[in-house]
Amino acid sequence: MKKSSFKFIGITALVALLTLFSCDDNDPSPIITPENPVIENLKVGVMNGTLEENFTLNASTNYQLTGSFIVTDGVTLTIPSGTQIEADNGGTDVYIAVLKGGKININGTSSNPVVMSSANGNPGDWGGLTLCGKATTTAGIDAEAEVGGFIYGGADDTDSSGSIKNLVIIGTGAQINSESQYNGVSFYAVGSNTIVENVAVINGSDDGVEFFGGTVSVTNIYLENNEDDAIDWTEGWSGTIDNAYVAHTIAGFSTVVEGDKDNNNPKINNLTAISTVGGTALQFKKESGATITNLYLSGYDTNIDMKDGGALSNVVIDGSNAAVDVAYNTGTQVDISNWSFINGQFVALEVLNGSLTSNKTLNANTNYTLTGSYIVQDGVTLTIEAGTKISADKGGVDVYIAVLKGGKIDIQGTAENPVVMTSVNPAPADWGGLTICGKATTTAGVDAEAEVGGFIYGGTDDSDSSGSIKYLVIKGTGAQINSESQYNGVSLYAVGSGTILENIAVIDGADDGVEFFGGTVSVTNIYLENNEDDAVDWTEGWNGTVTNTYISHTISGFSTAFEGDKVNNNPTFINVTAISTVGGTALQFKKESGATITNLYLEGYDKNIDMKDDGALSNVQIDGADANTTAAYDGGTQVDISSWSWIGAEL
Repeated sequence: MKKSSFKFIGITALVALLTLFSCDDNDPSPIITPENPVIENLKVGVMNGTLEENFTLNASTNYQLTGSFIVTDGVTLTIPSGTQIEADNGGTDVYIAVLKGGKININGTSSNPVVMSSANGNPGDWGGLTLCGKATTTAGIDAEAEVGGFIYGGADDTDSSGSIKNLVIIGTGAQINSESQYNGVSFYAVGSNTIVENVAVINGSDDGVEFFGGTVSVTNIYLENNEDDAIDWTEGWSGTIDNAYVAHTIAGFSTVVEGDKDNNNPKINNLTAISTVGGTALQFKKESGATITNLYLSGYDTNIDMKDGGALSNVVIDGSNAAVDVAYNTGTQVDISNWSFINGQFVALEVLNGSLTSNKTLNANTNYTLTGSYIVQDGVTLTIEAGTKISADKGGVDVYIAVLKGGKIDIQGTAENPVVMTSVNPAPADWGGLTICGKATTTAGVDAEAEVGGFIYGGTDDSDSSGSIKYLVIKGTGAQINSESQYNGVSLYAVGSGTILENIAVIDGADDGVEFFGGTVSVTNIYLENNEDDAVDWTEGWNGTVTNTYISHTISGFSTAFEGDKVNNNPTFINVTAISTVGGTALQFKKESGATITNLYLEGYDKNIDMKDDGALSNVQIDGADANTTAAYDGGTQVDISSWSWIGAEL
């Protein structure tokens, strides 16, 4: 929006003009009273000062908020649909405030909302919107607000501060001091006859909305990437929120909900909150609480935090006392697809869960959160474009991606923009990982049943293709199914040679990095770091090739760098580097398993070759000779990963 260069005419100048054009002392012309400068500025699109008479903005005027704009007691500011107000990037000096006794009527529509934003919409650019009312608050009558020193609070719980319908507000939350900040919308003792419907608060450096006592209720609120709390209340607020959608895609925020001080039992009906960056969902301080119905949470490290040890019974969720160990991911998500008032401003955020029954493409412009099993069915292709990031809930064995026999996955990462699948702040066993089932041969037979998910795999087509994976980073996998079975970072069940696997990193898994269950698939460039069981594991007669393997062990307790088991179909490894700073075993072969390995470099292991079940050393060919249990295997050329910058990709 363009700033107006208009300067209002001062009273002295106006009087001089009147004197200049007067004929004489007996001129009967009426004296012209100069207009209030605040009104004069408003007429040309400048908002600044104290409004002392009712005024309606003009939707065809682009308004510039250049400082504080205060609606005083007894005055109503009306803002018609489609009005645009651009706030100067002036921090705490730029805000709109409606004082106790004043009113604001924001008359946006779903197709033409009112928008208040700084030019770039960055957090902390300006102060936001503050309303002060006459309802009750535990701060008392005529309390002083932490922002602006405004007076609020009374005894009229049915007080009205006007009406807010279809408002989008962006870039607020300017910092006053270490303890106080402006919010997107601050409600100070606002009464129940104030109408608040369809409000979006985006990119605030403090809270999205905060209630300081009062009884006001809100319907349909969208809160995106507000850096403190999305919804905050204190001083005994007792209103209701119907339909709240909270999105967190930028790390460092505080909470979805923060309740503080006395519990007057506010209510939230239908709350959906989704994070791709972890964090805390619902936090209650002191004796605060609420009644929440139809709660859906995804992606948070902590769902319930009774910060000061308050009773969990203060918080009732879907008819039961809150519980710190409940996932709260079974509610029905608030559907914002028809919230057109958001005006296209919302972050692209999508939940992945359930069965994929038709082809689908994921892209880097959307934030994805994996909340459960996501299963690609037979005949369906899941395409994942370069740079796409998938945040997995820390749901253990309930959270994974699986491609069934006959399905395909096409991961199109690049060195500059790999695809990332990880939990937030990944720890081993946070989630299940990626499983692919194919139609190639396996000693388990045709239509065998996998140890994970009971998936069916195996056939007779060794050239089968389950798709293509290029430049994938996967972290925090390996959830434990039972004492004998675990998910791996990537599990390949009878995957055929027509499948392309290139440039894959598996980091911080509680079980294997990659495991091959039969099949003929090959891999080029694989990086495996601190997987707690085996870095590379194979069984059931896998006979593919891995070219360029780099394994790093810096956390003690892992099993092996390689584990081969059962029948030996002689898989091939070209260029293997495995380095441990914590000892352990490098290459372990069970039963009759073996492999052909060329250019092997081992460093730091207590044992280099372990024929676990006394299989023949000749089953393992290393650089043209039978394996040797006393050889150092430190003469090979290390795999050079200096150009593998993609392995450091994160959410």
